[in-house]
Amino acid sequence: MRRPILLLALLLLVTGCVSVPDDKPARPSGERWQPRPGTPWQWQLSGRLDPTVDVPVYDIDGFDHDADAVEDLHRRGRKVICYLSTGAWEEFRPDADKFPKAVLGKGNGWPGERWLDIRRTDVLEPLMAARLDMCRDKGFDAVEPDNMDGYRNRTGFPLTAADQLRYNRLVARLAHERGLAVGLKNDLDQIPELVGDFDFAVNEQCAQYRECDALTPFIEADKAVFHVEYEVSTRSFCPEARRLRLSSMLKRYELGVWRRAC
Repeated sequence: MRRPILLLALLLLVTGCVSVPDDKPARPSGERWQPRPGTPWQWQLSGRLDPTVDVPVYDIDGFDHDADAVEDLHRRGRKVICYLSTGAWEEFRPDADKFPKAVLGKGNGWPGERWLDIRRTDVLEPLMAARLDMCRDKGFDAVEPDNMDGYRNRTGFPLTAADQLRYNRLVARLAHERGLAVGLKNDLDQIPELVGDFDFAVNEQCAQYRECDALTPFIEADKAVFHVEYEVSTRSFCPEARRLRLSSMLKRYELGVWRRAC
C-alpha cells in the first residue's frame, strides 16, 4: 500500500534521505538485516516447504509462499529471503502478461524463461518495484534477485557491464527503500563495484569453477556469502569454504529440501 505523499515527505525531512541515481551506490542503512559470514542457511525453491531445518536463514520462492509461511518461519526464529527473478522473464508467474514482448530476449536455459532487456528501466522498474512490494508485504527480511549477470550471457540484447551495474544498483535501491536486505546473485566480475550496494551474496558453483576467491570482498566487508554446489563433493569444497568463511552446502539442482552443509 502506498503511503500518503505528505507522510513520505515528512519522513524524508526527518531522516535526511535523498534519492539515489540508479548508477550510483545506494546509501547503506543500519536498520536492515545484515547476515554475517558463516551464517548457516537453507535454500528451498521446490517441493513442500519443510520449515524444520535447524538453521537461522531460509531462502524461499517469493511467489509460491504466502505471509503465513513467512510468519511461521519467523516464529521458528528464522530470517527469510524472498527469491525473485529480476533479470529474466518467467512465463509461469502471475504478472507475466505485464512484460511487453519488446523486453523479452533469448531463453536463459530454463524452460519458460527468457532474458530481460535490463536497459529498459522505464518498463522494468515499476514491475520490479511491485514484486518487491510483494516481498515486503509478505513479511520477508530480504530478497535474492536472480539472473543479475545478463551482460555476460547471450540475451539477444547488446548489454554492457555499465548496463548491468546500473540495473543491479536499481534493484538494490528498490529493495532498500522497502527495508529489505538484498543479495548479489553471482555476477562475480562486478563484486568490487557492487559490494557496497548489497548486503550479502548468493553464489552457485564457485568451487566447481574455482572462483570462490572472487567473493572475498563480501567476507571482508563482514557480509555473508550464501553458497551452494551441485556437482562437487563436500569433501572437495568444504575445506576451502570454511577457510573463506562461506555459508556453504551441497544441494541438488531442483533445490528441494535435501541439503548437506559444510
